[in-house]
Amino acid sequence: MDRFIIEGGSKLSGEIAVSGAKNATLPVMAATILAAGEFKLENIPNLIDIKLMGHLIRMLGARVEHEEGRMYIDTTNLDGWEAPYELVSKMRASIYVLGPLLARFGKAKVSFPGGCAIGTRPVDLHLMAMEKLGATITIEHGYIIAECEKLVGADITFRKVSVGATANSLMAAVLAEGETNLYNCAIEPEIQSFVEFLIQMGADIKGVGTSHLCIKGVPKLNSVKAEMLSDRIEAGTFLIAGAITRSEITITNCVPNHLGEFFDKLKLAGCGFDIMGNMITIKPGEIINPVNIKTAPFPEYPTDLQAQFMALMTLSSGESVIEEGIFPDRFTHAAELNRLDANIKVDGNLARVRGVKQLSGAPVMATDLRASAALVLAGLAAQGTTEISRIYHIDRGYESFEHKLTSLGANIKRLKG
Repeated sequence: MDRFIIEGGSKLSGEIAVSGAKNATLPVMAATILAAGEFKLENIPNLIDIKLMGHLIRMLGARVEHEEGRMYIDTTNLDGWEAPYELVSKMRASIYVLGPLLARFGKAKVSFPGGCAIGTRPVDLHLMAMEKLGATITIEHGYIIAECEKLVGADITFRKVSVGATANSLMAAVLAEGETNLYNCAIEPEIQSFVEFLIQMGADIKGVGTSHLCIKGVPKLNSVKAEMLSDRIEAGTFLIAGAITRSEITITNCVPNHLGEFFDKLKLAGCGFDIMGNMITIKPGEIINPVNIKTAPFPEYPTDLQAQFMALMTLSSGESVIEEGIFPDRFTHAAELNRLDANIKVDGNLARVRGVKQLSGAPVMATDLRASAALVLAGLAAQGTTEISRIYHIDRGYESFEHKLTSLGANIKRLKG
């Protein structure tokens, strides 16, 4: 397996462009199943998860082409309704095909999803919504089998906010007969962008940007051209790269308003910003102040930037408390950061991070996507050499990660095998 070798201590400078968001692109790709026609999508990141979803849609009978940030999907002859284990086991987001397959064909067979393991990440909210809309769900040999004569609108309340369940329920509801009301929906920018994509296809959805979405089913949807949202998590990760190395860098092709509470926390840590349109320049302070965070659904602090912020806090001037409110088990990076001489103590869903004067390079192992990014950030600031194994996680969510960092002056190399 590939690994990164990082020589820490280099100052960063320059400008990099943020890629399209994986979390915005994957549900859009699944939604192409809903209509027979040709889709042309722009600002598509070149990531393993995107390739896997493309391959899955091909296996269902679509034509998929992806190159240089563009994707062409022709679903005219798509006729498959089974998502096999060999693909689904590699990617969490494959559960997204459940709703659109049910809506288009009245049946779906989807293996339980795999991918980045953070706690249990159950799919019960997805299944509950499909049943409310009239599907019969059975579980056989590790597969979810859903069938219906037709989907019918219903009132669905999610017991907790879920981006995935919100997106899947939307895809099932847009072709259902009658009206569906979804309550306690996710309002992340990726969901807002996804709702706008469905409306562009011809869906009738009210309440964009709110936790209550009202969907009136339509008889058919149309293929469209669309541009994907830029990746706010990638933008945040590179801003922390500037903060942790005390370097002034500029991020382009981003939407500053999508970073929510993250900005406020970086300001408390001592960072300043120059913002012009879709460009953000970070101006780190001389000292990294300790800052407490608690992850929660948008617009509060995002769980996908928790690990990276923990890396920053390892070099703060005091003690910070990080509370994980989304995935209680999402602290596997803490032990690896401690191998770099960080001082982190974990108790349940709380982590206490006492800042140290210097991190020291060491061999570490990536455990999930965002943990991988946190280790890279820590390695950039550490004294000496950091070797990070199992970096295939990085390739699931960051396009050309090491090349972008190298262009800023980082000393990072990928070793094959």
